[in-house]
Amino acid sequence: MKVKAAKKALVSVVMGSDSDLPIMSEATKILEEFGIVYELILTSAHRTPERTTKFAKTADSRGVKVIIVGAGAAAHLAGVIASQTLLPVIGVPIDATSLKGLDALLATVQMPGGIPVATMAIGKPGAKNAALFAVRFLALSDKTIHKKLAGYVAKMAKDVEKKQENISCRKF
Repeated sequence: MKVKAAKKALVSVVMGSDSDLPIMSEATKILEEFGIVYELILTSAHRTPERTTKFAKTADSRGVKVIIVGAGAAAHLAGVIASQTLLPVIGVPIDATSLKGLDALLATVQMPGGIPVATMAIGKPGAKNAALFAVRFLALSDKTIHKKLAGYVAKMAKDVEKKQENISCRKF
């Protein structure tokens, strides 16, 4: 569910390029599953620095609680945003170069002291986990989200048990 006028976004999902959308849509799927209103933002630390600064400095006053940032290559976007807001920032490194995301991972995780960015795995699993991490932040102060999260975790455990049953039934 993208931002609608009636509801403010609790999470910003930010990308440095529109080519990051297939990865970052994994985060939006999770947010939608939990019924969390989000906004989808395209901005670049290098190509649109003023836009990035304006976004980062106004996110809190617009009601955003957590920012998820996907970026590839030099991947400075999460750090630039984290340096300009007090909100939690979660970085998702994206495989966008011949280094297969390792450059983005290192750029995202190697923040200087005082500029925290929680860093997830490269690519789709990282985007999914970034959204689940955001959900955990929101669940601290929202009983409805907390209940949904508990159900989500319980379902994952049941799915594993069901898979075990399927394996146990097989004959080799």
